[in-house]
Amino acid sequence: MAASTLGLARLLFVNRPGAAGDYNDKRCYARWHAADMEPNALTQAVASEDSAKKLLMIAAGGLLSGLLTPLAPQLIDRMVGGSGNLRMALVAVPFAVLVFIVVRRCSANPVWAALLASIVTMIAFVCAVNAAIFIDAQAYGAPKVMRNMLAGLAGGFVGAGVMALGIALLPAGPRDAALWMRMLLTGTLAGALMAADSALDLDLTSVLYPVWQAGVAVRLAMVLQRI
Repeated sequence: MAASTLGLARLLFVNRPGAAGDYNDKRCYARWHAADMEPNALTQAVASEDSAKKLLMIAAGGLLSGLLTPLAPQLIDRMVGGSGNLRMALVAVPFAVLVFIVVRRCSANPVWAALLASIVTMIAFVCAVNAAIFIDAQAYGAPKVMRNMLAGLAGGFVGAGVMALGIALLPAGPRDAALWMRMLLTGTLAGALMAADSALDLDLTSVLYPVWQAGVAVRLAMVLQRI
């Protein structure tokens, strides 16, 4: 009985006008849809690989600018006079150049906006150093490692925060605060490496600057690209 019922159902399906055509149309659509998805998947894979390479190059640029940053005061003191804040801002020039490149390559901002982002970066550096000095003074009497860690966290937070606020206001800057939180968190946590610089008694080199600048630059690129 079950076999005859199944046979009758097949017979009705095959003999129904348009049934075979509908079935073939569905198969053709499925094949076309699958063929259409393959180029899209390949395009996405290529785009993802290009994005990864770009972020890797930005990280390398951050490491390089971080290595140059502690060397800059030696040159600036010989060539430039003026206030301490001005000389301090000039120390951030290597990282400001990297930020200019990131803003130009990873967003639709014009040249003047990228230049403004570089200036914001230099201001953020001055604010970060002053914040670290202030917190270090407030923690007077605490163990040296704790003071340096707190000062580094404060400086990292202020530096990344000022950069995020300034660059977010650019014409093509993302306005979503949630996107900037990752950059803010990265800058804050990396700032704690100031304790490592102090413990190792580093002068012309640094652990803090390469890690902080590479991390913040990569996060900035990701924010600008909405990754």
